[in-house]
Amino acid sequence: MTDRVSLPIDYDMPLLREACAKVGLETEVCQWEDAEVDWARFDAVVLRSPWNYVDQLPEFLAWCERVEKATLLLNPLAVARWALDKSYLADLAALGVPVVPSRFASPGDDPDLVVREVLEKHPEATEIVVKPGIGAYSRNVRRFTRPATREAAAHLSKLFDEGGHALVQPYFASVDRDGETNLIYFDREYSHAIRKAAMLMPDGTVHVPTLDFRKPRVADQDERAVASAALDAAASHLGLDRPLLYGRVDLVRDDRGQPRVLELDICEPSLNLPFGDGSALRFATVLANRVGS
Repeated sequence: MTDRVSLPIDYDMPLLREACAKVGLETEVCQWEDAEVDWARFDAVVLRSPWNYVDQLPEFLAWCERVEKATLLLNPLAVARWALDKSYLADLAALGVPVVPSRFASPGDDPDLVVREVLEKHPEATEIVVKPGIGAYSRNVRRFTRPATREAAAHLSKLFDEGGHALVQPYFASVDRDGETNLIYFDREYSHAIRKAAMLMPDGTVHVPTLDFRKPRVADQDERAVASAALDAAASHLGLDRPLLYGRVDLVRDDRGQPRVLELDICEPSLNLPFGDGSALRFATVLANRVGS
């Protein structure tokens, strides 16, 4: 399941459909906004690239609720409700998962005070990141140097004015050097990983995360341990009776080298299938098992 705008940049879809055919699954690409689709005629509906949800989250969640009543939704509605709002990082932290420290802020908070609090709490940070609580594509995510507190507060105020909550995080220098590591899992089993180059530039620009910014890599054992802990914590927190069908855990290393969760994408992630040999077939196989069980 996708949307008209996002489908052309869903690099996973062709590989996944080909793999599904190999394991005997018949697939159809549908747009979630299409009112003519009878979702009950499918054995399962897999969330793939409905990335325009950012501008219409209530409508998207209402659609997920209707689909889950009609058929098997993967991953399920509870996941979408929880994971599309970055405040889930607070839940993961409370469950003992190492996450990037995050100060959550809402309209009504003083932007200057929020920024100052983050800088005071993290004196080692030379830069901070301000991002919306609900968002995709790094849209409206900005990076600011410590002297640019006024600009950071202004951006936070802008996010408030647009009616949303936000978060402020320290920016780890390792991201510029090493990028971030994205680990992909199917049915709780590690499949593959990529290195994604830094997206946020010091001058405030944001690189579009094209395929050129991704390279395959083998995740380290400490990264796998943190990623697995994050997925297990999410499943436990949500009370799921089965492991997540799929998930992507984005990690960066802090100033002490500890892997920390930057994002947990378990609703509609890009799974970087072009970079993992056999990954599309692994996904299709666990999907076939899930649909057939």
